[in-house]
Amino acid sequence: MIDISRRAALAGLVSFGGAALLSGPLRAEAAAGAPAEDLIAASKLSGDVAYAVIDLASGRVVEAREADRAMPPASTAKTITTLYALDELGPDYRFRTRLIATGPVSGGVVQGNLILAGGADPTLTTDDLGDMAAALARRGVRGVTGQFLVWGGAIPYAEDIADDQPVHVGYNPGISGLNLNYNRVYVEWGKAKGGMAMTVDARGARYVPKVSSADVAAVNRAAPLFTYNRASGKEHWTIAASALTSPGSRWLPVRDPAGYAGDVFRTLAAAQGVTLPAANRAGAPGDGAVLAEHVSDPLSDVLRDMLKHSTNLTAETVGMATSEARGLPAAKGASGAAMSAWLAQTVGGTQARFVDHSGLNAETRISPLDMARAVATLGGREGLRPLLKPFPLRDAQGRWIDNPPFRVDAKTGTLNFVSTLTGYLTAPGGRDLVFAVFTANTRLRDQSGGQENAPGVKPWVARSKILQSQLLDRWARLYS
Repeated sequence: MIDISRRAALAGLVSFGGAALLSGPLRAEAAAGAPAEDLIAASKLSGDVAYAVIDLASGRVVEAREADRAMPPASTAKTITTLYALDELGPDYRFRTRLIATGPVSGGVVQGNLILAGGADPTLTTDDLGDMAAALARRGVRGVTGQFLVWGGAIPYAEDIADDQPVHVGYNPGISGLNLNYNRVYVEWGKAKGGMAMTVDARGARYVPKVSSADVAAVNRAAPLFTYNRASGKEHWTIAASALTSPGSRWLPVRDPAGYAGDVFRTLAAAQGVTLPAANRAGAPGDGAVLAEHVSDPLSDVLRDMLKHSTNLTAETVGMATSEARGLPAAKGASGAAMSAWLAQTVGGTQARFVDHSGLNAETRISPLDMARAVATLGGREGLRPLLKPFPLRDAQGRWIDNPPFRVDAKTGTLNFVSTLTGYLTAPGGRDLVFAVFTANTRLRDQSGGQENAPGVKPWVARSKILQSQLLDRWARLYS
C-alpha cells in the first residue's frame, strides 16, 4: 500500500518506505506553478480550482493546488463506490432476481404464493422480466392459489437519491431491492382529437407493456411544469399543457420501484397465459422453489457501464448492497457514511464525507488529494482503469482534439456549477500519473437550487472542461 502523508503531500513530498521521493528539479517545476496559475486565471472560471497529481510508480505527489480542500466530487464519487464494491463483492459478483413459489405446482397452479424477489439488481429491464414470465409459462404455470407478492428488501428503500433535485428528473428515482428500467417510466404524448393523448409504459427492446401503477395527465396551467403525488398505491403525474405543443416523450422517475416491477411483471405474465392477482408486498423473500431466475452481468461489467453512463441508481444500489454485505448500515445516508469509514480505514487518514454513492447529493465532500490517493492506492488492486472510459480532450475553443499525444482514462462529474475529473494519465514517455481535479462555485450552486438547466451553468461547465484539458496537457508534457 502506498503510504501518503497528508501534510507531506501538501508540501509536495510523499514518503514511501521512509524515503523522500520528490526530486529537487521536479519540486522546483511543480512548486513554481506559474503555467498552471496562468491557465486558471485565463479560464475566468469563478469559484475554487483544486487538484492533486500522483506519480503512480513511486506514489509521490508531483503537483498539487488546494489539494486538501474538501469539495463536492459530483459523479467522480462513483469511482470510490466502484472500489468499495469490488473490494467486498469482487468483479464476478452477480445480482439475482427470482420467482419463488411457496408451494408445489399442481395442475398448472402454484399451491401457495408466487414471490418476485429482487436481489438489488440495478440493471433489471422489462425484457428480463418478460423472459422470466416466459420461463414461468414454459414450466406449465397458469396461476396461483395464493397471492402474488413482490419483495424489495434486499437493500433499504428510499424515495429518491437526493432531496434537492427537480421532481421530474429521471436520474433521481426511488431506490429498492427490486428495481426496473433504472426505476423510470416512459411517458409519451401526441396530438389527438380534443387535445393530447398520453400513454405510460415500461418499454424494453422486445416488450412494451402498459403501466397501471402510474398515470399522467395534461393540466391547463403555466407552471409548474410537472407535479407528482402518490395516493392509493399509485403514482400520479401532471404536466403543464402549455409545454405539450408538439408530440414528445420522456422518462419520469418511479418512487415505488417494487410496486412498479410487480405491476409490469403481472402484465407480462398475462401475455404468456399466466393469471396473477394484483401484487402485494412480501415481508421476506420466502422459502420455496425457484421457478425462474434472472442473473445480472458480472459486477465488473455493471460497474463499467455505470462509469460510462454515470448511472446514479446503479451507484446507489451497488453501494448499498456492498454495505449490506459488510454488515454495515445500508440506508440512504448511512451507507455513504459506511463507505467513508471504509475509505479512511483502507487508504488511511482521509476526511471524506459521503452521504450517497452517486455524488448527486451536493453535501458529499472529498478532497482532490484523498480522491487521487484512493485511485492510486486501490485502483491497481481492483482493476479500476479498464473500467474507466477514455476522456476526450478539448482545445482552448472547446473543440475536440483528434489523436492527442497522451492517453487519459477518467470519470467525469457534473452538477450545477460543479465539474470534476479523476483517473489516469499516461504521458507520451509512458509515465503513468493519477490525478483528481475539482472545480466548484458552491455559492452559485446553492443559488441554483438544483434546478435543471440553471442559468449560467452550461458556459461555466464548458470553461471548466477546457481548463481540465489544459491542465492534463500541462502534466503530460511536464512529467513525461
